[in-house]
Amino acid sequence: MAVFMEEKIEAIYRQVMAKNPGEGEFHQAVKEVLESLGPVLVKYPEFADKKIIERICEPERQIIFRVPWQDDKGEAHINRGFRVEFNSAIGPYKGGLRFHPSVHLGIIKFLGFEQLFKNALTGMPIGGGKGGSDFDPKGKSDNEVMRFCQSFMTELYRHLGEHTDVPAGDIGVGARELGFLFGQYKRITNRYESGVLTGKGIGWGGSLVRKEATGYGAVFFVREMLKVRKDSLEGKTCVVSGSGNVAIYTMEKLHQLGARVVACSDSNGVIVHDKGIDIGLVKRLKEVERRRIADYASHHKDARYVAGGNIWDVPCQVAMPSATQNEINGKDARALLKNGCIAVGEGANMPTTPEGVKLFLEAGVAFGPGKAVNAGGVATSALEMQQNASRDSWTHEFTERKLDEIMTRIHANTCETAEEFGATGNYVVGANVASFIKVAQAMVALGLI
Repeated sequence: MAVFMEEKIEAIYRQVMAKNPGEGEFHQAVKEVLESLGPVLVKYPEFADKKIIERICEPERQIIFRVPWQDDKGEAHINRGFRVEFNSAIGPYKGGLRFHPSVHLGIIKFLGFEQLFKNALTGMPIGGGKGGSDFDPKGKSDNEVMRFCQSFMTELYRHLGEHTDVPAGDIGVGARELGFLFGQYKRITNRYESGVLTGKGIGWGGSLVRKEATGYGAVFFVREMLKVRKDSLEGKTCVVSGSGNVAIYTMEKLHQLGARVVACSDSNGVIVHDKGIDIGLVKRLKEVERRRIADYASHHKDARYVAGGNIWDVPCQVAMPSATQNEINGKDARALLKNGCIAVGEGANMPTTPEGVKLFLEAGVAFGPGKAVNAGGVATSALEMQQNASRDSWTHEFTERKLDEIMTRIHANTCETAEEFGATGNYVVGANVASFIKVAQAMVALGLI
């Protein structure tokens, strides 16, 4: 029976590849989940009978649209917009918008697929979706970004709603972009529908801790992984890739819990500061002045900047990839293990290649996959939706406590599920199986739709 189910899953994966050619990241995300599901189909044969896997791998809706906008010189530009509404079995579609030149349909589908399972792990009633554009906000004026966002929302708004699809931010979409997007949505619909977009500013419907949530939540999860091993973050040397929102607040919470972050990065290079990264300076450079991380070294003479450097060559005990997909390959994983890494927490979505994951698991490293580790952001977005629905506003302390409780519960759930399915200590299996079962059971209950 088990062998038959494994063969069935392999056939489904080949079918997904054939139906979605050229979408490598999507194939990778699907394969990573499907590899965990053999024992699930043995225990729940109705999932196979009702073709749940085949249905779960096919988005409910894929939207592609043209985004025309004009720059400050009056020149016209055309970008492409996307929204993949992947699955709404347990709630309205929920997931961020990414503005980056690398964005194409396969990237959005991979992110939406991951988002579905991540959202299920939170325990909140939210489905999975993702969107974005190949527009690059870097180097654009505020007025150019505003014109683009208004054009983007002029098409996307018709697909959104607090009970339908609720976007948020992601790479390239921060407070500035979300403000312009929400403003245009409000203008077109003539409704102050706060719950239609999350990550909003505190003064106009946003939630305290939302900005910090993904980074803080990732650290809470790593704390729990180490606690199971009778260890803690106290005194640990850490490296955090990236220097955007997730990386900044990952570093901040690591410092608060007694760890020392010695390196961070951006797409141009790596900053190494053995005394510990100055979080306040990184915030100022990236969030206020929108400058490159290279400028950090001009403020701290004992820090060094490595242009084009690889952050995974910096020795550490805890590694937290918080930049983008597939940033840790097999070579990087070997370097981390050689240098004494004992825990990896994925703050980004699918930042470790399959070879890297395999090496970490074989070495017995505490490895937390992105769909569990970085679920704190969307969990707090759901808390923001709760506050919007009740016209309420919670304190920072209360909201952070709720986030901590959610991340602790996700950790416990993935641990217990991994043990139940014969993979004790394997958070990849635990996260995949726990989230899949939740979505699959809802899909069975709702019928063939």
